[in-house]
Amino acid sequence: MLKKFMPFIVVILFLSTFPLLTCCSYSNASEIHIYIVHVESPVNTKFLSIEDRRSWHESFLPSPHLDSGEPRLVYSYIHVISGFAARLTSDDVKAMEGKAGFLHAQPDQELEIMTTYTPAFLGLNQWNGVWWDSDFGAGTIIGVIDTGILPTHPSLSDDGMPLPPLKWRGRCDFYDASLCNNKLIGAMSFKAGYDSSPLDEHGHGTHIASTVVGSQVYDAHVLGNARGSATGIAPKAHLAIYKVVHDNQGFDSDLLAAIDQAILDGVDVLSISLGRVSEQLYDSAAIIGSFAAMEKGVLTCAAAGNGGPYPSVIANDAPWMLTIGASTTDRRITVTVQLGNEMEVEGEAVYQMSNLERTAQSPIAYPGSNGVLEFKYCRPSTLFNIDIQGKIVICWADSDGNVEKGIAIKRAGGAGMILLNSPLQSLTIIVEAHVLPVAHLSHRETMKLLSYIDLPSHTCPPATIISKGTRFRAQPSPAVASFSSRGPSLVNGGILKPDVISPGVNILAAWSLDIGLGQSTPFNFMSGTSVSTAHLAGVAVMLRSTHPEWSPAMIKSAIMTTAYKQDLDGNHIAAEYPDDSPDSDFFAMGAGHVNPSGAHDPGLVYDIEPSDYINYLCGLSLTDKEVSVIARQNIQCSNVEKIDVEELNYPSISLSLELDRRKIITRNATNVGEAHSVYFVHFDEPEGVTMEVTPDMLYFTRKNQKRSFTIEFITKDDFTGRGHVSEGQLSWVNKQHTVRSPISVNFV
Repeated sequence: MLKKFMPFIVVILFLSTFPLLTCCSYSNASEIHIYIVHVESPVNTKFLSIEDRRSWHESFLPSPHLDSGEPRLVYSYIHVISGFAARLTSDDVKAMEGKAGFLHAQPDQELEIMTTYTPAFLGLNQWNGVWWDSDFGAGTIIGVIDTGILPTHPSLSDDGMPLPPLKWRGRCDFYDASLCNNKLIGAMSFKAGYDSSPLDEHGHGTHIASTVVGSQVYDAHVLGNARGSATGIAPKAHLAIYKVVHDNQGFDSDLLAAIDQAILDGVDVLSISLGRVSEQLYDSAAIIGSFAAMEKGVLTCAAAGNGGPYPSVIANDAPWMLTIGASTTDRRITVTVQLGNEMEVEGEAVYQMSNLERTAQSPIAYPGSNGVLEFKYCRPSTLFNIDIQGKIVICWADSDGNVEKGIAIKRAGGAGMILLNSPLQSLTIIVEAHVLPVAHLSHRETMKLLSYIDLPSHTCPPATIISKGTRFRAQPSPAVASFSSRGPSLVNGGILKPDVISPGVNILAAWSLDIGLGQSTPFNFMSGTSVSTAHLAGVAVMLRSTHPEWSPAMIKSAIMTTAYKQDLDGNHIAAEYPDDSPDSDFFAMGAGHVNPSGAHDPGLVYDIEPSDYINYLCGLSLTDKEVSVIARQNIQCSNVEKIDVEELNYPSISLSLELDRRKIITRNATNVGEAHSVYFVHFDEPEGVTMEVTPDMLYFTRKNQKRSFTIEFITKDDFTGRGHVSEGQLSWVNKQHTVRSPISVNFV
C-alpha cells in the first residue's frame, strides 16, 4: 500500500502510477551486498540443532566475518527456504556456485508496500453468520508482516480477549514487554539481522493490523468525518506483528525471516501487504515463503499490488497464495465545488468542516495553465513565485504527496485546493486528511471543470468548496479501483489472478502519526490492495476458527467460489477505469467480491495437496533446481507426474485453446456441506466455445466425500477470434449453495 494511500508502494498503496522496484545492478564485483542463497540439505544428515544448521550454512561462506568484523551470515532460515542470507560480493557468489549443495543465489531485492463501516458492508452481523459462529475469530492468530505497530492504540485493547492459544511460541520485543497483551501477543522486527524496534513509524502497519483484528472503538472518525464504531474484521483474533519495513524500505531477506518466524510462532493466517512483480516464481520471497507456510497449514493473504489499470502488473500471483485486488464501498466523504456561475462539480475529501459548511468565495489559481508538468502537479518548489494568497489552487493529483501539497499551499497563504484525477486514476478518488479545504475530483468531473475554465485567457472564475459530509449508497458499488493490479499473470502459467477483490478504497482504521502541521488523529483513511488484503485476512482467520480442519486451499476455494460479481444494484461489478465505468473482467476482479457469509458455508470446495503444486511447477518447464528452490527439497521433475496448468484443481478455470481444437480438464470437488446432497451443473459458455460437463450431477452421501467431473471445451467451427479472451462460468447448484468458478479462455 502506500503512505496514506498509494499504489503498490511503500506504505499505503494506492494509485496507478507506482514505480516498480527491480533488483539493484551490482557492477562492482568487490562491493558487499546481501544475497539470498538457496542450498540443498546435506545428504543423509539431519540437523539436530539450530547451531548445526547455521554451521552448514556458514560452510558456504568464504569466511565467518567481513574485514570490518561484521558477521557475514544475516539469517539462517529454518522453514521458509533451505538456505540463508549473507553479506557477499558477486565474486564470492561465483566461487560459491562450485560448491556441492549450492542451488541458487540472488541479490536481496527491495519490496513495495502495496474500520467503521466495512464489516457491515461485507454483511457481517454480530448476532448470526460467520461473525457469530467464529466468535469473531477467537482462538486464532493472525500474523501481519508490515511496518510495525503502535501498541498503545485503543484498537489494540485486550478487553474481553482470552489468553493466547497454547501453541503460541512468539515473543514481544518492545523495550517494555507489557506493551503486548492478549490482543497484541507478539511483536518482532527484522532489519538485516540487526536489533530494531517493532514500533510503527509509518502508520501503515497499525492501520492494516487494526483492519484485521481491531477491537471496537466508539466514535471513531477522521476530522469529524465517517463517524462510527470502528472494529476489525476478526476482533477477537490474536495479533502477531512482524516489522520488515524501516524508513520506507523493506527487503526480501527480512521478509523471509519474518515468514520463517511466523511459522515457528504458530500463526494461522499471514497477511502480507508487500511484494513486487516477479519475473519468475522462484525469485520472489513472498512466493517462496508462502509455499513453506502453506505446507505448514498457514494461508497467506497477499496484495495484488497497485499497478493498475495496466494489465499484467500483478504481484504475489502464485496459486498457493490468496491474491487480492481492491474494490470500493458505497461510502463517500463528499464535497462540492461551486463556481461563480453556479456550475457545480462533485468530489471527495476530508477536512474539519461541518456538514454544508462552505469556504468563502475565492478566486481560482491554476499554476499548471502554463503546461509545465511540475506546475500542474504543484510541486512545492513551483509555488514560491506564484500569487496564491487567498486563492483556491488547482493541482493534478499524485499517487502520494497530495497532503504535502496542501501543506505547502496553506503555508503560502492559499485558501483551498482542488485535486484533479488523471485519465489513469479515472473514477477512483483517494480520500486523505487535509490541513485546508480540499475537493478531489474524479477524471470525469475534472473534465467538466476544465471544459468550463477559460485556461488560455487565465480568467478563472471564483469558487467555493462546500462540505456535504458522509453519504452512503453511492453507485455503482462495489467497483474495482483503478489502481488495483490486473492480470493476466506472466509467470504462473495462466492461472487467473487476482483471486478476489475486497474493500480497499478510503478505509478508516487506526493511525499512528500526525497528518501535518501538528494535526493528529487516532484514525485515518488509507487506500490500496494492502487494505483489501487486511479484510481478506480477517475473513480467512474466521474461517480457520470455524473450520480448523480445512487446508489453506480449502479456505481459498470457499472464499473464491462464493464471491459475487453483481454490485448492490444487481448489475455486473464495474471498473473505475476508464471513465465510462465498463463491466470488470476476471483479470480485474478475479472470481468476484468477497462474501464472508457465503464462504462460511460454501457447500463444495476444491482442495489441493502440496504435492500437486510440485506437479504443477514441473509442468511449467522450470528446471529441477528452480523447483527445488521453491519446494526446499531436491526435486527431479523427470520423476514427477507433471500436470498442465489448467489441470491444477484450482477454484477458477483458465486455459489456452487453439482454434479448431478441443481440450478436456478435470476438477475434484469435496463436499463440506450436508452429508447427503445433490448438485446440478449450470454454466455460461465463453464466446467461441461449446462446453460439455460430465457428469452433470454430483451426488454425495457423506461429508468430505470427493467427486470428480470433466469439462470439455470445443472451439466453435465459425469462431475466428485468435488472440481473443472469452469469459464464462460454471456453477454447481442446489437449494442451499451456488459453487461458482469463473472461466477464462485464451484463444491462441
